[in-house]
Amino acid sequence: MPRRMSKFYGFESNGFILFSSLNGQIGEGSFPSPEATANNNAPEVQVQSSIWNWRGYSIRYQHAGNSGPALVLIHGFGANSDHWRKNIPVLAKSHRVYSIDLIGYRYSDKPNPRQFGESSFYTFETWGTQLNDFCIDVVEDEAFFICNSIGGLVGLQAAVMEPQLYKGVMLLNISLRMLHIKKQPWYGRPLIRSFQHLLRNTDVGKYFFKIVATPESVRNILCQCYHDTSQVTEELVQKILLPGLEPGAVDVFLEFICYSGGPLPEELLPQVKCPVLIGWGEKDPWEPIELGRAYGKFNSVEDFAVLPNVGHCPQDEAPDLVNPLVESFVARHAALSASISTAT
Repeated sequence: MPRRMSKFYGFESNGFILFSSLNGQIGEGSFPSPEATANNNAPEVQVQSSIWNWRGYSIRYQHAGNSGPALVLIHGFGANSDHWRKNIPVLAKSHRVYSIDLIGYRYSDKPNPRQFGESSFYTFETWGTQLNDFCIDVVEDEAFFICNSIGGLVGLQAAVMEPQLYKGVMLLNISLRMLHIKKQPWYGRPLIRSFQHLLRNTDVGKYFFKIVATPESVRNILCQCYHDTSQVTEELVQKILLPGLEPGAVDVFLEFICYSGGPLPEELLPQVKCPVLIGWGEKDPWEPIELGRAYGKFNSVEDFAVLPNVGHCPQDEAPDLVNPLVESFVARHAALSASISTAT
């Protein structure tokens, strides 16, 4: 399927969504289907929370919807499945939706990384394995991954490890991992390692976390990455802050911010076998769209959709833009899979 560079405009006031491509042509799969529009008018479904036992660890996930393609929503660093609270009820009208707390976050267990010795535990390989097992044990079907920020690396890693489990991956402002060791000059790498050692093995790291884990600090951070700061509500602040105050959260936090190895998105995208759609909030101050556009050129990426006047977390800041984009992407490839199955 040819790649498209498209701009995605949402007009909440008059109740419709318009896709307009930068080259003046409308992509065939751009508009939400009539079925999706009809489902948006259906009553909201109930979202349930459950616990899944994964290799002896308790993993919290939320789920809703009884029919349609399976979607697995993957949060970013410091967030949790509640960051999809504006998406789950809407998408569940026509999909089976699952939103998982990655191990180490929210109500999932937080094993101390030190118990694993020199081996890193909180890695994309660990989370990718967790998601693949989740799809086998809980979803029990091929799924679409809908990912934000660091969650995009997790989704890509899972899809590379077990490609037969996935029908498509949607990346919303995927982390470009600009602090990755490979992206640092050789002369700066020893300093980075020394700083990471300081954070992980002295009280400096815990002091740093104590400063960050306050309502004021969380609100300030969110106001940096949300272009529309009116969306930074007290509810959102608490949903991000409270999990960080639970036992073990500080060790997970420090372990991950010191994780400067592992895969880069440009290393995973060429290996992905399923279609990928990238959505990018054009006002993201952390992952600039000028850098993000380059990722739309990979063969696995069929479309790069610009989300105007949106920051780093489009699914929460602008769900009226993101939800139809998800529905359109899933409907296009679910129908394609069905037609291929019928033909064979």
